Amino acid sequence: MRLGVLDIGSNTVHMLLVDAHPGARPIPFTSHKRPLQLIAYLDDRGAISAAGQRVLIEFVTAAAQLAEVHGAEDLMAFATSAIREASNGSEVLGRVHAETGIRLIELSGTDEAAATYLAVRRWYGWGAGRILSLDIGGGSFEMAMGADELPELAVSLPLGAGRLTRDFLDADPPSAKSIKAVRKHIRAVLEGPITDIGRLTAPTLVVATSKSFRSLARVAGSAPRAEGPFVRRELRVNELALWTSRLSAMASADRAELPGVSVLRSRQLLAAALVAQAAMEGLHIESVQICPWALREGLILRRFDHLMTA
Repeated sequence: MRLGVLDIGSNTVHMLLVDAHPGARPIPFTSHKRPLQLIAYLDDRGAISAAGQRVLIEFVTAAAQLAEVHGAEDLMAFATSAIREASNGSEVLGRVHAETGIRLIELSGTDEAAATYLAVRRWYGWGAGRILSLDIGGGSFEMAMGADELPELAVSLPLGAGRLTRDFLDADPPSAKSIKAVRKHIRAVLEGPITDIGRLTAPTLVVATSKSFRSLARVAGSAPRAEGPFVRRELRVNELALWTSRLSAMASADRAELPGVSVLRSRQLLAAALVAQAAMEGLHIESVQICPWALREGLILRRFDHLMTA
């Protein structure tokens, strides 16, 4: 069957059509996405502005039409932290449904972490043992760990690269003072979850997902996307620390010239590097493997698991 997956993220809105059936690997058919930093549309009250809502509704309408044109038999649509944490998030979801007919599911942070973990587990299989997964989004940072398909621990933290850039790193390039402040903030937010993870049995595999981690790994020398999803890619903490220092001194225009870095994410790359470095150092992780599957794939797998048992 053909399934449409509409992902309303903090940096982009993405419509993905996949072909799959229960028990099979989902194969992408086509996709459509556009940059939409909903965080940039927040007003002083933390509400998504009327302009932001209009752009969102336009995309959701186009995405629904794309699904219909290509014969999607099912459509699931979800929203993550950008709408979840907006002060008018419920109203925005209601307006989207009223004007497009699409009902967006508001994922909790814990559910987001657990679904991403499921995708990682399926990609690496049971032979990977205990897995710790890390994912840096625009609005939040998710961590999950376990030995089965449901994680023992799943947490979502307000350490997204877009959020931190907006709140701490507004200058371009940022000042040394602002970088010091955001480092301190990141360590404080991570302290409790790192302690919780430390109480569990150590992972045998640490995996990172998301565009932020993929970009950081590419900058540090991993294989380009054109070489396909089955090439092993990793990010080592010592290389990350070196690049974090370099990124701190670069303007976003210079970061955008680096391999694997888009103009959209160039401003956020330093914040992502700071979060990744703090998490890896705090958890005493020397390297992470980069997984091509993440939240979208996890939700797709859940849907087909449900169809198998229905």
